[in-house]
Amino acid sequence: MKKISIILLMIMLVVNLTACGNNSNKEEYNVLDKEWKDILEDAKGTTVNFYGWGGSQKTNEWLDDFVAKRLKEEYDITFNRVPMNIDDILNKLLGEKQVDVKKGNIDIVWINGENFYTAKNNDLLLGSFTEKLPNFNKYIDKDSPEVKYDFGFAVDGYEAPYGKAQFVMIYDKVRLDKAPKSHEEILEMVKNNPGKFTYPAPPDFTGSAFVRNIIYDIVGYEKFISMEADKERIQKEVAPAMEFLKEIRPYLWKEGKTYPATIAQLDNMFADNEVLMTMSYNPNHVASKIVTGEFPETSSVTILNRGTIGNTHFLTIPYNAPNKAAALVVIDFILSIEAQSSKYDPENWGDLPVIDNGKLNEAEKKIFENIKLGKGTLPQSVLLEHRVPEMPANIIPIIEEIWQENIPVEGE
Repeated sequence: MKKISIILLMIMLVVNLTACGNNSNKEEYNVLDKEWKDILEDAKGTTVNFYGWGGSQKTNEWLDDFVAKRLKEEYDITFNRVPMNIDDILNKLLGEKQVDVKKGNIDIVWINGENFYTAKNNDLLLGSFTEKLPNFNKYIDKDSPEVKYDFGFAVDGYEAPYGKAQFVMIYDKVRLDKAPKSHEEILEMVKNNPGKFTYPAPPDFTGSAFVRNIIYDIVGYEKFISMEADKERIQKEVAPAMEFLKEIRPYLWKEGKTYPATIAQLDNMFADNEVLMTMSYNPNHVASKIVTGEFPETSSVTILNRGTIGNTHFLTIPYNAPNKAAALVVIDFILSIEAQSSKYDPENWGDLPVIDNGKLNEAEKKIFENIKLGKGTLPQSVLLEHRVPEMPANIIPIIEEIWQENIPVEGE
């Protein structure tokens, strides 16, 4: 009898432990079914791990100082920024998925369109979460193509907008009288100033954008927006642009035998007067660099008359994020008026806000209107007039591959 009682006790213990485990998993799994007040409570006193690009000192300082401080003060959340390239983040998540890691260590990912496409298609993400966020519902235009689509692919609520970008080129008015506004003027400039212009080698994010902008300037963008990932067809369509890039190559820095590996390297070359121009996906990047003294005060941005590529960058949550509740709270805070206006200020970062101006009251509009964009920048109205959409994410690697095949660098 005693033996039977012990066995029954053990069975009950196993059942209870299993039930507790199932309840825990269910609670974690159903985080999106919870009320917002409960999500806030779950997030209190926890740590959230934010993974993303760490190559900008200004961006890092904004995250480490402003975001981390406000999250601790308002929500009792400890913000831990982990700098890592997006390819490495994606490989980490893919590896965890393959061995069925239920609980990883990445809570939030700063992701780009190409990698979002891969992450979503491989079930690496939490799911549709944006409707759960109060600030997303209050301030974001859900019907905007730049919110609904990321590099041509449906977002479906799997990521939340973080900020906006638009490709610009940067020059010093003292060293260059007239900034080029077309591929024809770029050709004229490089011939008149041999060795004084270059661009980062794709797949560098900004260098790749420069190549795509040249393609748009020469052959237009409309045909690429809904194009299939057919290399043979793409190669045919971009051939005139590749011929142009071959034509300017001998006039580039180091005769085009090598290219800067990163945009940071090109920025340094511009700051050191080694080249006449640099470029950025952040239109207010120039103002931030003038503030830090890295760029001369006579630096300014220029855009191409036929338009420059604009896109939205996003934040997402992995499927196995250990702290999904805090991840939701952090992303919601970043969509607040306070965070978006702070991020917009070139003194802090200069990143374009994702807030829909039509959803703001007069006092909120004034907050953004009163921000001084700084020297060398262009008004948002001018940028929007010259904003053209991104290509679908699955086309971009093909274009980068075509560039590498047509524009060999030293040692290849």
